[in-house]
Amino acid sequence: MSSHYMTPEPLSASGRSSEKMSLPTLQSKMKCDPEGYETELLLVYNQFKSSLELFKQQADLGFKSVTGSGGSDPTVAKDLADRALFLAHVTPFYPAQLAQFPSQLSEFLHSSARTLPSGLRLHVAQALILLMNRKMVDIADNLGLFMEIQTYGDKALKTLAYNHVIHSIKRMNMKHKNEAKNRVLQNVLFRMLQLEDETKAKRALITLRELHRRKVWFDENTANAICSACFHPSSRIMIACLSFLLDYEKIEEEDDSDASSSDEDTPIKSHLAINREDIYKAHHKGTLASKKKKKAKLQRAIRSLKKQQRITSEKSTSNYHTPLNHLRDPQEFAEKLFSRLQNSTRVERFEVKMMMLKVVARTIGLHRLVLLNFYPYFINYITPHQNGVTELLAAAVQACHDMVPPDAVEPLFKQIVNKFIDDRAQPEAIAVGLNTTREICLRMPLLMTEDLLQDLALYKKSHTKAVSVAARSLIGLFRELNPSLLIKKDRGRQHVDSKARPKAYGEADVLSNVPGLDLLKHDDDNGESDDDDDDEPSVRGTDEMVASSDDEGLQITNTDSGSEDDNMISEDGDEIDENDSDVSGDEDEVEAEDEDEDEEENTEDEEEEFDNNDAKDGGSGVKENIAKKRKFADFDTQLNDAEASLRTLKRLAKENMGPAPSDSTDGFLSNEDFRRIKELKAKQRLAQQGLLKKSSDAKSTAFKIPTSDELSIKRIDPAKLEVHVKRRMTKEEKLALVKAGREDRGKYMARAAVKQKKLGGLSNKQKEHKKAMPLVAKRAKVAKSRVEKRKKQQLSGKNFRGKKAWK
Repeated sequence: MSSHYMTPEPLSASGRSSEKMSLPTLQSKMKCDPEGYETELLLVYNQFKSSLELFKQQADLGFKSVTGSGGSDPTVAKDLADRALFLAHVTPFYPAQLAQFPSQLSEFLHSSARTLPSGLRLHVAQALILLMNRKMVDIADNLGLFMEIQTYGDKALKTLAYNHVIHSIKRMNMKHKNEAKNRVLQNVLFRMLQLEDETKAKRALITLRELHRRKVWFDENTANAICSACFHPSSRIMIACLSFLLDYEKIEEEDDSDASSSDEDTPIKSHLAINREDIYKAHHKGTLASKKKKKAKLQRAIRSLKKQQRITSEKSTSNYHTPLNHLRDPQEFAEKLFSRLQNSTRVERFEVKMMMLKVVARTIGLHRLVLLNFYPYFINYITPHQNGVTELLAAAVQACHDMVPPDAVEPLFKQIVNKFIDDRAQPEAIAVGLNTTREICLRMPLLMTEDLLQDLALYKKSHTKAVSVAARSLIGLFRELNPSLLIKKDRGRQHVDSKARPKAYGEADVLSNVPGLDLLKHDDDNGESDDDDDDEPSVRGTDEMVASSDDEGLQITNTDSGSEDDNMISEDGDEIDENDSDVSGDEDEVEAEDEDEDEEENTEDEEEEFDNNDAKDGGSGVKENIAKKRKFADFDTQLNDAEASLRTLKRLAKENMGPAPSDSTDGFLSNEDFRRIKELKAKQRLAQQGLLKKSSDAKSTAFKIPTSDELSIKRIDPAKLEVHVKRRMTKEEKLALVKAGREDRGKYMARAAVKQKKLGGLSNKQKEHKKAMPLVAKRAKVAKSRVEKRKKQQLSGKNFRGKKAWK
């Protein structure tokens, strides 16, 4: 040991005072006054270097301590660990003096990490983590080291290194993504994942999975690296990767539930209880205050419903992410994994084969791939007695989509129908088979034939609820897809004359309009029809407006000729002069004169004479009468022309408009139109759930057909294939159910005891006995009882009848 080595607990501050200080005390003093303790710092630093050299020499020579244990001396290891932590704490205050310390510590851990004692290795790693947190050491230089020390079997060190790597990368990408640095770190982990060493590859896979799950590294490179682990030579690595890919949706749901607050959980229960009766009560029953409360509760429930719909739509759109969604070449991935399943050299367990099948099926359904030899592989496993058959059926459904030829899936489809849907099969198997058939036909309706569908529809009369419900759901599906395959009785009233047909193989719908434009057009048509119903002679009124506007145009052109006509005739032929009394008087005279003319049937000369004589007497009434006659004479022809032209324009507009928007002359939709489309879509969703009172779809039970994109994203839950199926319980489950029913039950009591046991308070008679009576009342009661007792004694002797003869 060198001459200047000192024990770690008491340290003499040489040159300052003769008192002894421990390392924590000296550390706090150095942080308060860095310049005053440079001598002590150099002394501790020299001791650290001496201890480091001594430890290396002892490790090389195989030195034995006093206790006789092999390896280095534990006292040297403890001194080295204490000084390493001390220097790591004070390094930010002495950057010049301790410039070489981080590199020395990192090099020491790189070279001797595997041979170090567990305690010293943990302390040196803590010191290095402290320097990295203070940004004195870059994580890119030591990521490989921290990934390697996780494989040494030290549980505490493995947890420490793993948490540090995760939190360091997360903190680095918190404000913004540093793509260059991320690429360097990703390359380290990707290379480690490709190693044949199972332990190192597993730690790299766990780290990548956690970073992807936390959405830190959520890019395409990380997703492809995780998926490539399915082809690792080690079965454990492959199983870990497959389980992550299968349970990814479950992980996302758990994260969402943890992140959501309790306020977000309560509305889910409220919107499930909404019905038409609640809406009616909120608007028509109760007082004003109670209706206000009901309306507020209803609005909260509707908001929660919209929020849940928004969350589900975000999951079902491009915001929904899974590593399989980012595959660069999904066809190659599916083919390679399926070939490994078929041609595996070692026999895998059935559970592992099922996991591989489900991942391949998930990839085929998500990317709509064509892998024709995948479907016949299922036939050997599709039997009602197969373990996990519902999961296999769910995988088979997931692999079906409209891009697969029906001939390739037909053998599998017939196997499901023949093995599950049979009169001799169990009701549970029939229900599962019908539900699976419905899900497959939802994706590939061309597989169903008329005879088969009519046979399956007969199961609606089954006495087992699960079977009848499954059969009715199948009938409801084909009422929308292809009603012609059903008999007339099963088509329903709304689909008797329906001409719906499934798409042919390879047929696709090409959008020629903005999605939701039909809702906007239908809403506009409804608005016009409502206006026509409210105002019956609307066309006539429109024609009159057109005719009157034409007259107004004529009058406007003639305004320059005379100023007296300006105040005489309006659009409706009424006087608008300021002298209302004169005008009304003149109108009466004109009406009387017209009646006389009709009765006497005078000639035109007499009418002119009459008009001239009246003009001399009436003044302004003559001009008015002449203008009015001129207007009435031309009004009928103008009215007929306008009506004919307007109807012609409307008919031509309806014929030539086609799919173009009716409310925009240039073919473009405004922001207001898009906002209206969004509102109409929301109203349609509420109407489908029966929340709108005046909706025609409020009572409709039509089967909503999802699109092919929605079906490809949707994950099939195996539990839904056996819905309403009552599984036979074991003896332990029955006992647990019986004990659960006894928890709220009280102790057994006789019926008389139950009757005597009162659940409420005391009766009035019992309360009277407990009342404090006045003194006078007490004396009266005592006297009354004394008198009654005396009378009873007197009557007791007189009423003796003797013994009865038969006793």
